[in-house]
Amino acid sequence: MQVSRGVPALAEHPAVLTIGNFDGLHLGHQRLLALLREKARALGLPATVMTFEPHPREFFAPANAPARLASLREKLIGLAEGGIDHAVVVRFDARIAALSAGEFIERVLVRGLATRHLYIGDDFRFGAGRRGDFAMLCEAGDQHRFRVEAMPTVAVDGERVSSSAVRHALADGDMAHAARLLGRPYSIAGRVVGGDRIGRTLGFPTANVQLRHRRVPLTGIFTVSVEGLGGGALPGVASIGQRPTVTDAGRTTLEVHLLDYDADCYGAHLRVNFLDKQRDEEKYPDLDLLKAQIARDAERARVWFARHPQ
Repeated sequence: MQVSRGVPALAEHPAVLTIGNFDGLHLGHQRLLALLREKARALGLPATVMTFEPHPREFFAPANAPARLASLREKLIGLAEGGIDHAVVVRFDARIAALSAGEFIERVLVRGLATRHLYIGDDFRFGAGRRGDFAMLCEAGDQHRFRVEAMPTVAVDGERVSSSAVRHALADGDMAHAARLLGRPYSIAGRVVGGDRIGRTLGFPTANVQLRHRRVPLTGIFTVSVEGLGGGALPGVASIGQRPTVTDAGRTTLEVHLLDYDADCYGAHLRVNFLDKQRDEEKYPDLDLLKAQIARDAERARVWFARHPQ
């Protein structure tokens, strides 16, 4: 997949396009990307996704922006795995925010990306003040010779699939429901970096997975499976949070103890799949009590895997 930063002044070739944040690449996103691929193949044009970095809500109200489900790197990997030919990453800044809906259509859709067919979500708005909508795009398409289609809502058990719905499920610790909305378990990917080795001194060595998220959508202790160490996924137990027993730094970390693996994995790029929430984080008065609780967490993970063969 080709990745471009910013919209060119003049497109080199036409495109079949969709626009959105695609945070988490849930079932609704997946359906939209499938339509995009199908149309692109029919027209012999690249399937193109335009996305923003940062999320517009992070630009307008950073203190109130939702936690991200995926980092930009994870999003791009997901788009590539989804068969997308070209991803256009646009920096969302004051200049982009100030574009009127008409300027957005002319500069981005017509000149910059030479759009021939555009798919949008049913709630898509664009331009300064979010004044652009589906009707405006259809009118512009008639003028500039591109087709516009809106993606209908995708629902699971009567609930509209959205990134917000996934965030709510994760915040509630309902990993099974999050997986239903995503079509797969929620996961975080990152490289293993050096830690303080407290887990090893307690008899439970952990892989410290680097977090690229500004804010994470879930915290606590989880039964997980881990990919990236060769072969299939490995069973484990993970803590994501601020480790209140061992530090007061207030920094969120992701630590994973693999149940049947004791080799050095520094530098490895892992994908941690969150399968079941065991409990919230707790602060213990001493490390011995923490060690005893970690042992119970590991045993609970073993029981879960015995009941849910992977």
